Order: sequence, then C-alpha cells, then structure tokens
Amino acid sequence: MKTSQHQQGFLLIEGLIAILIFSLGILGLVAMGSKAIAAQSDARYRTTAAQLADEIAGKIALGVDRSASGTKIAASLAGFQHLAAGGACAFGGPASADANVIAWVTRATTTGPGLPGLPGATATSQQIKVVGGAVNEVDITVCWQAPSDTAPRQLTLVTYVN
Repeated sequence: MKTSQHQQGFLLIEGLIAILIFSLGILGLVAMGSKAIAAQSDARYRTTAAQLADEIAGKIALGVDRSASGTKIAASLAGFQHLAAGGACAFGGPASADANVIAWVTRATTTGPGLPGLPGATATSQQIKVVGGAVNEVDITVCWQAPSDTAPRQLTLVTYVN
C-alpha cells in the first residue's frame, strides 16, 4: 500500500504521543507510591504515639493513690505531671520524678530496631499535664517530627482518673 507524501511520518508522531502519555501515567504512579509510603509512615507514627499515651495513662491510673477522698487522688496525680507548662511541642516546667514517667519518656524518645520511640521526639516534647478540679483530668501530649515533616506533629490523649 502506498502512502501519500503528506502522510509520511504520521505513525512516528502517533508513537511519540503514545510514549508521552504512557510516561505521564508512570510518573503519576510513582508520585502516588511516594504519597502512599508517606501516609503509611504517618499512620505508623500516630499508632505508636497512641500506644505510648495509652501506656502511661494506664500506669497513672494504676499508680494513683485512692486511699482517701478525691483530694488525695488529685494530690497523687500531681506527682505524674511532666513539663506541664508551654505548648506547641516545646514544653517546660519541672520534670516528673516518677519512675514510670521517666521510663515512659525514655521509651518515647529512643528509636531503633524493636524500640517504640518516635522520630524527632525529645524529652522536652512530651507532656503530662494534670488539670485541676474535681474531675481529675490528665492530658498526655506526645510530639514527634518525622524526617519529611516541616513541623512537629502531636497527639493528645485526655483521660479522667477516678
């Protein structure tokens, strides 16, 4: 079959356009893959932060002195308080002397194989704040910053100890 002069090279142009469309599709898949990996890492860090917050909440609930009235519970909770001042993952104030809290801060900030720590977590970016009043509210804030994050992330667990 003979092609006319003005149709020569049309197959080449069609092939180049098909390769261009295929390449854009592959680039889109690669971009989606990196976003999926980032989302999976974020979910893993949030799960770890929730587990750490739940762990110390349980130790606080078990370690509080319930031998007297509500004022005794509130006074006992104060011993668990850790860096109760400040905000935005830059906390200050006195650190807790409670052995459970010290061990918890170490677990939250120590990373490595088999260790539950969070990336970028420091001892001054973890907070346990006891809110006064008759409700015995304890706010536990866990902060971390993954290598790809531009700002720290945080998870706050609010619990009531009775």
